[in-house]
Amino acid sequence: MVTLLTVVGGIALFLYGIKTLSQGMEQLTGGKIQEWLDKATNRPIRGAAFGAVATAFLQSSGLLMVTMIGLLNARLLTLDQAINVMLGQEIGTTITGQIVAFDVGSIRFVAVAVGFLMLELNADRKWQRYGQILLGFGLMFVGRQFMSEAVKPLAEAPAVAGWLAQMGKTPLLGVLAGTVLTGILQSSTATTGLVITMGASGVISLPAAIGFIYGANIGSCITGFIASTNASAQARRASYAQITINVLGVLLFLPFITPYAWLLEHTSPSLARQIANAHTIFNVITSVLLFPFTRQLARFTQVLVHDQLRLEAPKITQFIDDHLRSVPSIAIMEASKELERLGENALNMMALSYKAFATPDIVAAKEVVRLEREMSDPLCNAIEHFVDGVIAESLDSAERRRCFQIKNTNVDLERVADHAENMAEAAQDRIYHQVPFSEDAMADLARTFEHAQGTLKTALAAFGSSDPELARLACRQEDEMDRITLDTRQAHLRRVSAGACHPEADVLYVETLRNLERISDHADNIAISILRK
Repeated sequence: MVTLLTVVGGIALFLYGIKTLSQGMEQLTGGKIQEWLDKATNRPIRGAAFGAVATAFLQSSGLLMVTMIGLLNARLLTLDQAINVMLGQEIGTTITGQIVAFDVGSIRFVAVAVGFLMLELNADRKWQRYGQILLGFGLMFVGRQFMSEAVKPLAEAPAVAGWLAQMGKTPLLGVLAGTVLTGILQSSTATTGLVITMGASGVISLPAAIGFIYGANIGSCITGFIASTNASAQARRASYAQITINVLGVLLFLPFITPYAWLLEHTSPSLARQIANAHTIFNVITSVLLFPFTRQLARFTQVLVHDQLRLEAPKITQFIDDHLRSVPSIAIMEASKELERLGENALNMMALSYKAFATPDIVAAKEVVRLEREMSDPLCNAIEHFVDGVIAESLDSAERRRCFQIKNTNVDLERVADHAENMAEAAQDRIYHQVPFSEDAMADLARTFEHAQGTLKTALAAFGSSDPELARLACRQEDEMDRITLDTRQAHLRRVSAGACHPEADVLYVETLRNLERISDHADNIAISILRK
């Protein structure tokens, strides 16, 4: 019982080490993953290379698969592109096995100690990430050591020894066991690490280990399959494509386990390294053989998963999806893109509300009200919900600040849309009651509107590029807006006093000026958030 608990504890520590290492690597690469993805998906080979590199960095093919499902749901990735990335991730996932096969000795304790000190005592964010990577690396090998010390006496139990011997004779049993174990652990890396550890302890034969490795590859599809259950048809096709890739690979290699084991015995004198090589060679050959058939795989999954015929409500978001939360750097960038959409919508609502007021145009006024109800409010709510979920993930300080910056800007843009709607409602009042305005009044209002609109455009550009110079320009424009608004109000009061302005126009005019001034204030808030980074 104690031995079994030691194995379970070792697996838990091993998994925690991988998670810590993965988080450190993800935070170190930051937005580069998204940058690589944008460049990689244009060409199949680049897509595969991205899949291999990203999986090596994230230390999890399941994590990358869930992220791709989010990108497929958000229509930022095509099925062909996703399959190319998947073929690459099959190669990238073997890196961990190769690392685990090393016997690092006491270095694991040095890595844990140094990583902990760098993480806790160093204020520099970059060095903290390096510390997290070192800590995860060390914990991974400490967990492996726990497993190694426990598996040998556990394997000496008659029932376990008989079971392992039977799997050596019937590799298909190893495939089934590897699939089930990976499904339970939700990590093919953990299964591979355990099998390599068993090999290092001499308690498993190479043919049995190969069967386990094959099963781990199939079991790794379970995470993506579960994530795609309620996803779009494209996302479910991607999940089926991953299953197809791994099952085809196993069917291709399974009949040749004996000669394959003989070949592997010549790659290294270490059984642990032979098992790691079995994983690497299997995945590389499978990916290379299936790479020319990406389109055929895509068509096959289209047969398995038909397009949904039912009418669905239009998707309000274009870039964000809950599955993206698993990789915060990508999630934050996509949330920023969604926020830029919200900003464009706010600018459009401003332009329509001014057109409604100045022309006057009742159709434009009604369009503003529609955009507020069907676009602005739902999108604001979706962004807030998504970012709240991202904040719950493990973030570094810069990512956390960016999340709160997005939340605050989201609120400011929601208020801008509200003020645009107020202006449209004022335009409707003007149209319904046929309230006239003098040419001077409209000229002053046009100047005020153009300046408010320009301030918001500058602030949004500053947000999109995180440019402090643009942010400072927006702040200066807002200061100028205060002067323009004061001059416009004073000119309006003079016209009212001189009787040049219709009395009914007073309230509508002043209210419109107030809305423009408040829009400029919210633009200033957005700009200031950039300067506070």
